[in-house]
Amino acid sequence: MGKAGRFACIFTPMALTIASLVCLIIVGLGGTNKNDSNLNGFYFFRANTTDININPSDLNIPSNPLTDAIINQTTSVAKDVLDVKDFYHVSLWNYCAGDFEDGKDKVTYCSPRKNEFWFNPVEVWGLNNTNIDQLFSKELRSGLHAYQQAAKWMFIVYVVAVVATIVEILVGIFALFSRLGSLATTIVSTISSLFLIGFALTATILYATLMGSFNDALKKYNIHGSLGHSMYVTVWLAVAFSFGAGLFWLFSSCCCSGRSNRIKYGDQSGKKGTYERVESPYGHREGPVNFQTGPGYQAPHHGVPLNNVGDRGTAYEPYRRADV
Repeated sequence: MGKAGRFACIFTPMALTIASLVCLIIVGLGGTNKNDSNLNGFYFFRANTTDININPSDLNIPSNPLTDAIINQTTSVAKDVLDVKDFYHVSLWNYCAGDFEDGKDKVTYCSPRKNEFWFNPVEVWGLNNTNIDQLFSKELRSGLHAYQQAAKWMFIVYVVAVVATIVEILVGIFALFSRLGSLATTIVSTISSLFLIGFALTATILYATLMGSFNDALKKYNIHGSLGHSMYVTVWLAVAFSFGAGLFWLFSSCCCSGRSNRIKYGDQSGKKGTYERVESPYGHREGPVNFQTGPGYQAPHHGVPLNNVGDRGTAYEPYRRADV
C-alpha cells in the first residue's frame, strides 16, 4: 500500500473528525442571532409562558394607579407589565425570547453572550422583589443552584472538547506520513471523545432534570418547560462522529503503513515476462563429454562453481527472465 492507499486510509477518520467539529460549532452558534430562524431552533431548554396565569395579588407592589390597574385587570396586563414573552430558549451562551405569530416562533430578543451562562427565571422575569420570588425560591432554590453549578462545568467541558477536536485535526495531518502520527492522533481523539461524552451527558441530564423541576414548581402558573430536539440530536451526532473517528484513527495506526509490498527485481518497468533457459557457459560441444577423474581433479568451470558434478552430463542450467 503506497501513499495513495495511506491517504485513503486516513480520509475517513479525518472526515468524521471535521463532521464532529461542525456539530460542535452549530451547538455554539445556537441562539446567537435573533434574525436567523435556523440557529434559533437550536436550544437546550424552552420555557413556554404563552398561557401564563399570574395572580396580581401575589405581586408585592406599592399601591399606585398602575398597580391598581394590574389588580383589576386580567393576567395579560400583568404579563405585559412584567414584560414576559411567550417563550424563552436557553442556549449555551445566552437565552432568546420572543412571541408566537401565526403559529410560528418569532425571536425578538437575545441576551448578551456570557461564559458559563445559566438561565435564572426569577431575574429574567423581574420577580426579584415580589412574593412570587419567595414562592419560586422555596420550590426551585435547590434545583436552580445545582443547575448553576452544572452549567459552569458544562461550558468548560464544551470548550475543552472544541479545542481537543481542532488539535485532533491538526495532528491528523501528520498521520498521512506515518503510523506513529496515527497513534498520536488516536490519543488526542480519545481525549476529545471523553470530553464530548461528558458534555453531552451533562447537558442531557442537566436540562432533563431542570425541565422536571421547572414543570413541577411552575405548573400552577401554566408555565411549561421542554427540551430542544435539534440541539440534542446535534450534540450526540458530534459524539458519534468523534467516537467513529477514534476507531478509524486506531485502525490506521495498526495498518495502512504506506509502504509498497512489491518485491523489486531490478528495473522491471511494469513488464510481464517468462523465464527461458540460458546456454551453458561451456559452450556447445559435439559428441560425448568426457570428464577426467582422479584424486584432487576438478573439472574446468570457467568461473562457474561446480560441486560434486559426478558423471552428470548437465550440471548447470541457469535461467534468465525474458520480457514479453
